[in-house]
Amino acid sequence: MQELTPRQIVEHLDRYIVGQEDAKRAVAIAIRNRWRRQQLDDELRKEVAPKNILMIGPTGVGKTEISRRLADLSGAPFIKVEASKYTEVGYYGRDVESMVRELVENAIGLVRDKELVRVKEEATHRVDERLLDMLAPPPVSFEVGVDSPDSPERYERTREKMKAMLLSGEMENRSVEIQIEQKAQAMMIPGLGPGGDSVDFDMQGMLEKILPKSVSRREMTVSEARKVIFDQECEALINEEKVNAQAIELAEEVGLIFLDEIDKVVATEGGRGADVSRQGVQRDLLPIVEGTTVQTRYGYVRTDHILFVAAGAFHKVSPSDLMPELQGRFPIRVELSDLTKDDFIRILTEPKGSLTRQYAALMKTEQVELEFLPDAIEELASYAFAVNQSTQNIGARRLYTIMERMLDELSFEAPDMGQGVVKVNATYVRERLDSVATDEDLSKFIL
Repeated sequence: MQELTPRQIVEHLDRYIVGQEDAKRAVAIAIRNRWRRQQLDDELRKEVAPKNILMIGPTGVGKTEISRRLADLSGAPFIKVEASKYTEVGYYGRDVESMVRELVENAIGLVRDKELVRVKEEATHRVDERLLDMLAPPPVSFEVGVDSPDSPERYERTREKMKAMLLSGEMENRSVEIQIEQKAQAMMIPGLGPGGDSVDFDMQGMLEKILPKSVSRREMTVSEARKVIFDQECEALINEEKVNAQAIELAEEVGLIFLDEIDKVVATEGGRGADVSRQGVQRDLLPIVEGTTVQTRYGYVRTDHILFVAAGAFHKVSPSDLMPELQGRFPIRVELSDLTKDDFIRILTEPKGSLTRQYAALMKTEQVELEFLPDAIEELASYAFAVNQSTQNIGARRLYTIMERMLDELSFEAPDMGQGVVKVNATYVRERLDSVATDEDLSKFIL
């Protein structure tokens, strides 16, 4: 985990997310507290529980983006799940605990990436040696003391020449025959989820041990074989048990689960039908957020120190409608504000990957220079804000539909334009959006 101060974390988030200072401060402190906890002695570290966060605010204001950017920054395993999916009728085969299993899978990916970096040099060396063995195979027996094609000295000279040609790239188009092993695949059985995570044993791993591996030989160029052999050597050098153990520890200590749509599992008045299911989801979520042990195909995972960030719009219900026990597990509450016209202007211009930069880069691939003038930015922000106010408020996502609608004609014509410069001003924006935005019924469907 990077040793970043809360101020540095907020500064990093500012590069991607506009506004929402309270939410950024809350998550920055939560991440810093994780680093502080790592510095404590073992006895006290066990006692320090994460301070889970509940974000309250409409859609499209940055709740998910804050959590995702935070996970990238801290190098922590991260997954986003919709709490409402656990209430769906006919949803079986994966229970609420599946979010922890998905988190471990994410952690394994992170650990494997680090291991690949560690073994890359050795794997590359092994690849070259294996390719040399294919291009210049050693003779069945050596003739000692005679300078014949089968003598050790002649073979070594040939191998050195071949190695120099291989390293210089001269042999990339030569054909070689390599051996490929295919693992046995588990059949899908009713009640058995993807990856075999809903049963007490690893079906895929068991089949790999029992069934013989299917081996095939394929002819390919040296450049193609290099990639296949590199993957094989990396697999041989990486200790899977060590990866699994490190991944479980990483998930337990710094894992981050983003629970979206938490307000959708609040039961309304009456408490019948789907509401019973919602109440049941809250009861299922409670032990995981409180701290329990979940069985996965890689081992047991404790959830005591996983950080949970829940989010919801809470239009029709309030956080106090959640079960009291679940409420108590989210002690930090932050409210995210609606986006204003000024926020939209900043969203279009400030972030590193702003929409204006994205579209300019996309058009540049067609040799078209796309330039947004300041009055165009202001006009786009005005349309986005107005449509959000008059129809459904979907926050910053409204900019996607506005921009696509405005640049629809240019995106279609760009390949046939050749080189050129297109300057987007306020008039350009109004000409393409006025007819849709002024018709409220039409804007509901198109914008």
